[in-house]
Amino acid sequence: MPAPQLSLKGRALRYLSMREHSRLELGRKLARYAEEGDDVEALLDFLEKNNWLSQERFAESLVNRKAGRFGNSRVMAELQSHGLKGEALEEIRSSLADSETARAREVWQRKFGTVAVDAAERAKQMRFLLQRGFSQRAARTAMQGAPDDDEL
Repeated sequence: MPAPQLSLKGRALRYLSMREHSRLELGRKLARYAEEGDDVEALLDFLEKNNWLSQERFAESLVNRKAGRFGNSRVMAELQSHGLKGEALEEIRSSLADSETARAREVWQRKFGTVAVDAAERAKQMRFLLQRGFSQRAARTAMQGAPDDDEL
């Protein structure tokens, strides 16, 4: 016997039980299953009102998942693609800026571990870090291989 069809609210709660979603992302997922007469925006408003859907929790979750592997520009671009704007985005940007060099060093250490001896290898390491979204300043500092003064 086939499983019963989930309601739109049931489907939304299933998605939210797996991980945090942004309003934009959840709306996109639910729109595929919306039938005539279903109001996806009203459902999203209901979920936000009951604190089951939260942009702040989503942003915190995404930063926790991505910050260890990617630089500020990549994390910020992903947050913007999920519809985050304004003051919340600026707060996240400033908190990420404090740790970017340390995170770049960790990523560089896992991938390469040794300071490059020739220009081709330095360029390869720099490209890797820049593609991960780290700033040039953080990438250059990380590639030097020496720990920060505050870590000593």
